[in-house]
Amino acid sequence: MNTSVTTQKDWWPSPAKLNLFLHILGRYENGYHQLQSLFQMLDYGDSLAFAISTDNTEIKMDTPLEGVPDDENLIIKAARLLARKANCNKGAVISLDKRLPMGGGIGGGSSNAATTLVALNYLWDTGLSEDELAELGLSLGADVPIFVRGLTAFAGGIGEDITPAPQPEQYFLVANPNVHVSTAEVFTSEDLPRNTPPMRWEDYEFEKTWNDCQQLVANLHPEVANLLQWLVHYAPSRMTGTGACVFATFSDYTLAEQVRAKMPEAWQSFVAKGVNRSPLLDKLEQQR
Repeated sequence: MNTSVTTQKDWWPSPAKLNLFLHILGRYENGYHQLQSLFQMLDYGDSLAFAISTDNTEIKMDTPLEGVPDDENLIIKAARLLARKANCNKGAVISLDKRLPMGGGIGGGSSNAATTLVALNYLWDTGLSEDELAELGLSLGADVPIFVRGLTAFAGGIGEDITPAPQPEQYFLVANPNVHVSTAEVFTSEDLPRNTPPMRWEDYEFEKTWNDCQQLVANLHPEVANLLQWLVHYAPSRMTGTGACVFATFSDYTLAEQVRAKMPEAWQSFVAKGVNRSPLLDKLEQQR
């Protein structure tokens, strides 16, 4: 038996997020969009486990994602990026327990990448700071630094300008209409609004904000529109990110579950608590 590989699986949380609003202010010369958003962390998501090797530098998935080669998997990209940055001579076999829908707008891939950076930075003992990990994460995707820092926060710029913004804890019914929305298609559409005036974070109220991508996506994908129309009868509802997932906001867990029980079976859904601190940060603190 090779004793250089840890065999016991220790699972690290990879939580979902919601964009409680998404305003698009304009477009930079490099093509990226200037936005404002409120990223709400949830206590629900995927989990990752890392079997660390000390005698080889191979990094691979133990549970490959169907249709996603390892070289294109954000988890593998994040691990290799960290290894190069830190000149690490260790390897890892990575397991993924996937609960979040891919392409749903709730951050599954970005969160997986962030958990990989945070967990392997600890397990490989590479010693990078949170700022360095966030900077690495930004090269993988605009949302990754949010998950690295792990706090419910307002975001500006392309999503990298982060201001912690604790919110009253609520419950969210999150539903997936089972359509895949192309983020690239949304952000390149001529019909996407790009002129929302900037707001001050201190002035945030859910009722005074919106998602600039929502109408476009609803027009492109009738199932998103149908889901929104169904949910809004029960609670304030909105699409998250570029979709396709939609959420409804509740102050009471039981009420959220009662509405979920009425939902048509064609829509996958879950109820999660909004938290101001990511379960990933709690896991990291427990290790220390």
